[in-house]
Amino acid sequence: MRFKKERKSIVKTMRKLNDLKLNKGSSGNISLRISLNEFLITSSGVSADLIQEENIVEMNLDGTFDSLEKPSSEWQIHRNLYRSRFDVNAIVHTHSVNAATLSCLRKHLPAFHYMVAVAGGRDIRCCDYELFGSSRLAEKVESAMLNRWACLVANHGLVSCGESLDFATYLAEEVESLCGQYLQALTIGGVHLLNDNQMDEVIEKFRSYGFNKKAKINEQNTSF
Repeated sequence: MRFKKERKSIVKTMRKLNDLKLNKGSSGNISLRISLNEFLITSSGVSADLIQEENIVEMNLDGTFDSLEKPSSEWQIHRNLYRSRFDVNAIVHTHSVNAATLSCLRKHLPAFHYMVAVAGGRDIRCCDYELFGSSRLAEKVESAMLNRWACLVANHGLVSCGESLDFATYLAEEVESLCGQYLQALTIGGVHLLNDNQMDEVIEKFRSYGFNKKAKINEQNTSF
């Protein structure tokens, strides 16, 4: 079995997401780029409690794979992002409660808190609704992720990505927390948003901050 170390990392992260209550049962999926044209992805319908290294599918960007296991139904989201974003090496998809709740309101996560900029811009977009597992959904996510490291998926959940699996996982947890804070603020009302200039200052500061070690804000590099 190839890429044993990478498979172990994916299995460990799937269980971590379950422990953090960002996913439940067989919901959500993870992938990891292994070359310019190949990636590993969790298989369809396997719960975090039962997933093993052999449940990770090796796929090509043309959508082909050689495995008895079927890849996650959302493999097209992963494929599209790897195909269009050379700076993305790992992708995490969750159905976490707060992100899913905000996505059901079909609201972007606005600049209510400066940490929104950790996803790469002034806001975190929510893409339009499309049927899960469809090419249309993959296209919507790809568009919402333009110059971003995360987006909400309408009536569905959250997608985060990064140059490493650690960062993509960290970001999924951070965005889930931000969504919870924003939902609480909405219950009170009168949320004050940071303006574009204020958010641009944060984005600029993040370029030389700790986050820059994990992901370059609005920049691309070729890792393969």
